[in-house]
Amino acid sequence: MTEQLNTGSHDLPVTEALSAFMATGWADTARTDLAALPIAPWAAKRRAVLAGRFPGERLIIPSGTLKVRSNDSDFRFRPHSAFSYLTGHGEPDDVLVVEPSGEAVLYLRPRSPRSSGEEFYRDRRYGEFWVGRRPDLREASDLYGVTTAHIRDLSLSGPARVLRGVDPAVDAALPSGDGDTELASFLSEMRLVKDEWEVGELQHAVDATTRGFEDVVRAFPAALREARGERYLEGVFGLRSRLEGNAVGYDSIVASGAHACVLHWIRNDGRLSRDELLLLDAGVETDTLYTADITRTLPLSGTFSPVQRQVYSLVYEAQNAGIAALKPGARFRDFHQAAMRVICEGLTSWGLLDGSVDALMESGLYRRYTLCSSGHMLGLDVHDCARARAEVYLDGVLEEGQVLTVEPGLYLQADDLTLPEEFRGIGVRIEDDLVITSDGARLMSAGLPRHPDEVEGWMATLLD
Repeated sequence: MTEQLNTGSHDLPVTEALSAFMATGWADTARTDLAALPIAPWAAKRRAVLAGRFPGERLIIPSGTLKVRSNDSDFRFRPHSAFSYLTGHGEPDDVLVVEPSGEAVLYLRPRSPRSSGEEFYRDRRYGEFWVGRRPDLREASDLYGVTTAHIRDLSLSGPARVLRGVDPAVDAALPSGDGDTELASFLSEMRLVKDEWEVGELQHAVDATTRGFEDVVRAFPAALREARGERYLEGVFGLRSRLEGNAVGYDSIVASGAHACVLHWIRNDGRLSRDELLLLDAGVETDTLYTADITRTLPLSGTFSPVQRQVYSLVYEAQNAGIAALKPGARFRDFHQAAMRVICEGLTSWGLLDGSVDALMESGLYRRYTLCSSGHMLGLDVHDCARARAEVYLDGVLEEGQVLTVEPGLYLQADDLTLPEEFRGIGVRIEDDLVITSDGARLMSAGLPRHPDEVEGWMATLLD
C-alpha cells in the first residue's frame, strides 16, 4: 500500500511554550496622531449622495476578496472601485454599509492583538508578520473619516441592496433583487463626473505615465538587442509604475510591427526591429487607484518611414477631429463619429474604399481597418463607469468634469490582401486623456507630443 502524505501545509508546529512566549513582550504601537487622508472629505460627500439616492434603504458595498494566483499564493489585492470611491480604504473582505438612517459604517478586519491569538504571526493571508500591519478600528476611523466596526459584527440579514459579484459570502447571505442592478448602475453613474480631487489624481497618473513613456524611449537601444524586446520595455514602464504609483492600471500593450494590429496584445514577447513601429498603450495607476491610459506609436529607429508617416498622419488628423468635437452638451458618440469621418476620407483617398463618406459611415465598411470605438470614460477603472446605463453614458451627453480618452487607430493586418503590400502589418493608435471643461476639453497628456515631426524631435532628445 502506498503511504498517504499530508502535504496541505508546510507550516511548522507551534509549541505551547512558543505560543505563550509570542503573546508577551510587545511594545504598544497604536497610532494616536493620524490625520484624515485627503480623500476622506470627498468620500463623505459621495456617501451622502448615495444615501440621498436611496433614502431609508440599507446599502451594502463590499471591498472584495483575495484571489488565488497559484496554489497558496494570492494576487496583490485591489479593492472594488466603487468601494474605494466611497471610502478610500483598500483591504480585503471589508464591507461598507449605509444604513437606512443614512449613517455609513465601515466593517473591517482590524489588526490582530498580540496578547491573544496566533493570527498575527501564523496566518499567511492576514497575519501582520506575513502581509504587514492593518489599522485598528480607531486608527481606521481617523484615517477614513467614517464610523468603523469589526467585520465579525456585520449583520447580513433583512432587506438591502447589494453590490453583487464582489464578495461571494455577501452574495450568498442576501437574496438578490432588481434593486441590486439599480445600485450597481448608480455607483457607476456617480463616477461619470469627476470632482476636483479626482481630476488631480488623474493628472498625477498622466504625468507619471508621461515619465514612463520617456523611460521606454530611452531604453530602445538596449531593448533592440534583446530577443524579447517588447517584454524589456514592458518592464521599464512597470518600474516607473511601481515607483510612482500602485502598479500599472492595466496590462501594458507593447506591440511592435504587426503585433500592433492585435488590439489587446499583452503577450509582449516579440523581438524589436528598427524598421518597425512600436505601439505602446500603458498607464500608471496611482496609490489612490486612478489610472491614466495613453497610447503612442513610435518609430523604433527614431524616424518614420514615408509609409509609416502616411498612416500615422491620418490617425493624427482623425484624433484632432475627435478632440475638437469634445464640449459640454455634445453627444458622447460625436467624437468617435468625427474621427471616423476623417478615417473614411483618408481610406477613400488612398483607393482602399469606394463611395461617399456618408455611405461608408452607414455601411461600416471602414471598420475592417479600424475595428473599435475611439474612446471611453477614464477614472478608477481604465474603462470607467462600465455599468452606467446607456442613456447616461454611451447615448448621453458630455458634462464638465468628465474625463475620457480619444484613441482612433488604424490596424492594417499583415495578411489583408485588400491592402497594398507596403501597408500590411502597420498598426497605429494615438490615445490621449482629456477632461471636459466649460468651453471644450483640456488635454491632460499634452506633455507627450502627437504630431509626427514633434514625435521625432522628442525621441531625438531622449535617444541622444
